[in-house]
Amino acid sequence: MISRVVAPDDPLAIQILRNLRHDVYHLPEYIRAESRRTSSSAEVFLIIDGERTFFVPYLLRGCGEIVANDVGGSEITDVVSPYGYPGILLSPAACTSPGFADFALRELTDALKTKGTCSAFFRLHPILNEALPGVFAPGTFVSHGETVSIDLTLSRSQLWAQTRKGHQSTINRCKRLGFTARMVPIADALEEFIDIYRETMDRVGAGDFYCFSRDYFTDLLTLGDRLHLCVVELNGRVAAAALLFECCGIVQAHLGGTRTEFLSQSPFALLLDNARFWAQERGNEVLHLGGGVGAARDTVYAFKAGFSRRRHTFRTLRLITDEQKYRYLVSLRARALNTQPEHLLNSDFFPAYRSPNPADGEQSWAAAGSLDTRSG
Repeated sequence: MISRVVAPDDPLAIQILRNLRHDVYHLPEYIRAESRRTSSSAEVFLIIDGERTFFVPYLLRGCGEIVANDVGGSEITDVVSPYGYPGILLSPAACTSPGFADFALRELTDALKTKGTCSAFFRLHPILNEALPGVFAPGTFVSHGETVSIDLTLSRSQLWAQTRKGHQSTINRCKRLGFTARMVPIADALEEFIDIYRETMDRVGAGDFYCFSRDYFTDLLTLGDRLHLCVVELNGRVAAAALLFECCGIVQAHLGGTRTEFLSQSPFALLLDNARFWAQERGNEVLHLGGGVGAARDTVYAFKAGFSRRRHTFRTLRLITDEQKYRYLVSLRARALNTQPEHLLNSDFFPAYRSPNPADGEQSWAAAGSLDTRSG
């Protein structure tokens, strides 16, 4: 049996990906891009035991901003999933082998503790990890809310029938007004997309969590033909745009936005209408739209829900790998927030020592919306 921590582009990690259905979030190019964006270390924990395999990517972060000038905690780290829905990959044999999944989780916990890590927060994949609650011990995962996906195995007429009447009217109105949606070469319109995305985030008052740098978008180009750009135009001007990932029959709506001057026409509805039929024509099985911000049933979720009746449960895995270090960091954070450690420990925020300061409007690492359509 092989059980170890490796780099995302390690031959063993690549071997597992070749043999398992996976998503863009598991690819070394994406994990590396996330590592650079967050100034963290990209790693993968894997187990290979015959036909049984276990694979989980993550980012290893220092906790320097928590310990501040306290030298005693300078070497403490924690773990978080790359942005989006990486989750855990298990081979079919691993899923049907009693006790293996829980054994693998214990191995992961021990490996992280050995590295000086005190906690780990993983976002599960709503589609690939849908059956995991029945594989692991009860209570292993935390359920947060729902995400929306479009079943691309349906006919075009069925997809249209599942579209909310209001969205149908918006799509038809956009077409009458002369808006057109199409896929474009990313190199031709990346700068335009970045401008639209930033304008959207500024308009909705998004926190730093959603403020991706230009270098990040350039890094995504390493995904090659797994990365696509859809735009909606009117008279040669781009009104809305979105980045899409494509991998193993799964299309993920990653990030998108709408120019403020076109908000009243809601061209993003036309964009998703075009994206689903484009994805279907390429033989994909599902277009995953994600959920609301922080898994909430907000306007973002409501907009996405208007395109499909299909829902998935969004879950996370929360591990405290070193109780003593975890409580130490919680005590430091509680002191900084002028509150009691028990107050943070009893909250739903994880890890508790990264609890946001309400006065600062800090964003949660648990944000669940892949495609921010607050512009729609």
